[in-house]
Amino acid sequence: MQSDVDIKRVEERAAKMKLKVYADRMSQPSRAVIIFCKVNGIDFEEVRIDISKRQHLSPEFRDVNPMGQVPAIVDGRFKLFESHAILIYLSCAFPGVADHWYPADLSRRAKIHSALDWHHSKLRRGAATYVLNTTLAPALGLPLNPVAAAENEKLLSSSLLKIESIWLKGNGPFLLGGFRPSIADLSLVCEIMQLEVLDDKDRDRILGPYEKVQKWVESTRKATQPHFDEVHQVLLKAKTRLQMLRSAGANTEADSTRKLTSKM
Repeated sequence: MQSDVDIKRVEERAAKMKLKVYADRMSQPSRAVIIFCKVNGIDFEEVRIDISKRQHLSPEFRDVNPMGQVPAIVDGRFKLFESHAILIYLSCAFPGVADHWYPADLSRRAKIHSALDWHHSKLRRGAATYVLNTTLAPALGLPLNPVAAAENEKLLSSSLLKIESIWLKGNGPFLLGGFRPSIADLSLVCEIMQLEVLDDKDRDRILGPYEKVQKWVESTRKATQPHFDEVHQVLLKAKTRLQMLRSAGANTEADSTRKLTSKM
């Protein structure tokens, strides 16, 4: 049964405008927030911000998040950005969110915070920068940077090893030995899923050595279905487009080579 406090919170929320989530599904943290809302039955409006069209830099969006980054939320008159802060807020502000996402036990919460803090400085920096400089940069009007890609592949591989040897140490299939996923599992797995846009050979080369990571990703996926696959469809579409662009580029280069050779 709901307590009087929970009922009051539901009534107060009903009087507010619907939660707005400003997101681009190509953004790893955006996907984590959207999946979390869907899995937990949180009623929200998804406001799409297309980073490739630089909509995140518009005056309208900067009024929501002056940092110009997604995701961000507006809940009534309350505005919040940074995905980890958003996930924590949603876990606490919306009745009905299962305890395993952000446990009431303070020691468990503290460990979840440690995983989230580590994620930003290690896994995210390695994975996001590697994918950007090997694959996504041209779509954003930026040049590819093989040197930066090589440096961050090392950080990415080191981070995957740390996940296996430290964060997945325990009896359960989730981070910190958990038997149910937390917001840390969702956040980190959405980061790793960005590798899906890579060429299959590169993705398998990077993830192949880490069987525990692959099993954990699959466990998190299954625990958040059908929403996990639905939200990640954007990556499969992006991968197809990128493969077509690479193929077109290779054909153009081959044609140029043939023309040059024929003139020699």
